[in-house]
Amino acid sequence: MAGPALLLIALLLATLGQAPTARAEPNVHIYAAASLGDALDAAIARYEASHAVNIVPVYAASSTAARQIANGAPAELYFSANERWMTWLGEQGITLSERSDLLHNQLVLIAPRKDDASSVALDKPGELVARLGAGRRLAVGDPAHVPAGIYARQALQSLDEWQTLETRLARADNVRAALALVERGEAPLGIVYKTDARASNRVSELATFPAASHDPINYPLALVGTSPSDAASAFREWLAGEQALAIFQDFGFAAATSDAH
Repeated sequence: MAGPALLLIALLLATLGQAPTARAEPNVHIYAAASLGDALDAAIARYEASHAVNIVPVYAASSTAARQIANGAPAELYFSANERWMTWLGEQGITLSERSDLLHNQLVLIAPRKDDASSVALDKPGELVARLGAGRRLAVGDPAHVPAGIYARQALQSLDEWQTLETRLARADNVRAALALVERGEAPLGIVYKTDARASNRVSELATFPAASHDPINYPLALVGTSPSDAASAFREWLAGEQALAIFQDFGFAAATSDAH
């Protein structure tokens, strides 16, 4: 009886050895502007629900994310809130492919939410300074490198308010940090993207800066590296599609004219 039993065991072991093993889902790291956080998280959740992949987002100011990638961060995708920083990253010798502008945003003035919050006439000289109040600061992303701050500086220069307000800025590391300063009442006014104001129930939107007062706020996306993985390429293609755009539009973004580089 020992012979048949041993044969059966051998057959079972052989069958188990031939059974397919579960393959680990690939990870795809995407470094993205802080202002994309809520919308991109929603897009990732939708994508992962129907694809065997783990999308790992890393959010920061576009400038910070670009520098991290240039210093060797394991990004396969870079989603910037500023074309300048995408271009800068390429100038550092980082290979970028499938680059295109996907989204568009607007710049707005916000204040802590109040039932009696009234709009601000940005074209009225001195109105913005008057609403800021004596000794108070205006929350912005740092204009030295944060895209939202760069756009804010351009807008204030266009309105002839920059010289007055430059020394009265509360400079934040990214646009979401500037939003938080206003949410907490630490700054009476702030300049953020329209999508940031829409994402918060703790601020009121007082005015939209004219589009002509600053450079277009476009969000370029690109694959990073000389050999992008199939998983990264597939996710990049999906982000450029209609299903992803509908999600971003739900969060207040608009589609940008996509010009490949």
